Amino acid sequence: MIVATAVATDARVLKEATTLVAAGHTVHIIGKNVPGDFVPPPGVTISSVGASSVLRKQGAQSLSGRKLSPPMAFARWVMLPTHRNSTFARFGEAAEHIAHELVINGDGFDVVHAHDFTSLEVGVRIAAHAAVPLIYDTHEFWSGRSREYRPTPLQDAHERRLEGELAAMAAAVITVGDGVAEALRQQYKENNWPHITTVRNSFPALPEDITASLPDLPEKPHGIIYAGRIGAHRELETAAAAATTLTNEGIDVRLMGPVDNTWLNSHDTGAATIVAPTRPDEVDAHLRTCGLVLVALAPGWKNHELALPNKLFHAVRAGVPMVASDIGELAAVVRKYNLGTLYTPGNSDSLVQATREAIAKYSDLCQSVQAAQHELSWESDGAALLSVYDSLSGATPPHLPPTTKTQHTTARVVREPMARAVRTLRAHTRASTRKGE
Repeated sequence: MIVATAVATDARVLKEATTLVAAGHTVHIIGKNVPGDFVPPPGVTISSVGASSVLRKQGAQSLSGRKLSPPMAFARWVMLPTHRNSTFARFGEAAEHIAHELVINGDGFDVVHAHDFTSLEVGVRIAAHAAVPLIYDTHEFWSGRSREYRPTPLQDAHERRLEGELAAMAAAVITVGDGVAEALRQQYKENNWPHITTVRNSFPALPEDITASLPDLPEKPHGIIYAGRIGAHRELETAAAAATTLTNEGIDVRLMGPVDNTWLNSHDTGAATIVAPTRPDEVDAHLRTCGLVLVALAPGWKNHELALPNKLFHAVRAGVPMVASDIGELAAVVRKYNLGTLYTPGNSDSLVQATREAIAKYSDLCQSVQAAQHELSWESDGAALLSVYDSLSGATPPHLPPTTKTQHTTARVVREPMARAVRTLRAHTRASTRKGE
């Protein structure tokens, strides 16, 4: 498996790897900046690639974790696409080298499983050179995702073309929901993609001994918790605006997860409490203690309209009702199974009212969530994943013609000239470091 994340908190990657090991496979994951103290599940091995770029040396502090002056924040907004392009290109080069070393050392592989668009291009190269099938596992509708940097229309068009061409070389494509699968079919119908299988971001049922150790659900919720990355485009501004009213009514608002300080330093979280992130398997206790889960998506992006986020399935696994954004596929699932209440995105009064409504019918919602647990569990999605692997017998590896241009080789074409901005950003960074900012 190849994934440009730290793996340790990537619930989807770990679930898939664990499921494959249980079915008799061995799994090696190449990740990005994997924590040195992370212990992978039994049967899974890990390699880690650094995250340097032309703008940041390996090990240097990310600007997302610092309070930036307005000029620096603007420079970061301008330069972030260049940094991302460089980071993912270097990740691909290093991942390809690791795969080559695995083959040389006799630790070969018979499938390459590329997670998300950021691993697709290197996945194609590795699979082609090793003459093994490729699985493309796209975690979102890439071309419709939200952005936290300047517009990049040329690169966006390039990435759509690249995804269409490269994923057509895969033996199988996996994605996270039926809505995303249909959008991909429509967008790339001319590229003759293989069949797209839905493997949702659901969670496996908890073992009975762990379930018995979890706190009981409260008779009445005394908190609503968001568990995920704390940053832009996640409706957290709305949660913060609603926090004072809800806190005055005895409902704590908690935001738990890794923090993007660039966002945090420019927004007032009000009465909401920031809680440090924890491992996915430790989140259930926090959800049950509060009694309600906030599953929030901001409107305005196609990917959000199609998304079924981890938070939805984690809440179901924990048996906790939710208050969710009334948007797209998320709202449809909440309505279908009566998992909670819905609010209008961007409207804090609507969020307050939806929370009150969830409290008023809490007992009924708890019963509905419990009834939906089997159908919305990883047991069915894990079976879908294994069916994809079972279908790979005799599958054709990718073939890269000599003229094929990939993201790695064409990054310079879609990258606007930025030399002056690079020098300015580096100068500001050095000056800030000298001042101890």
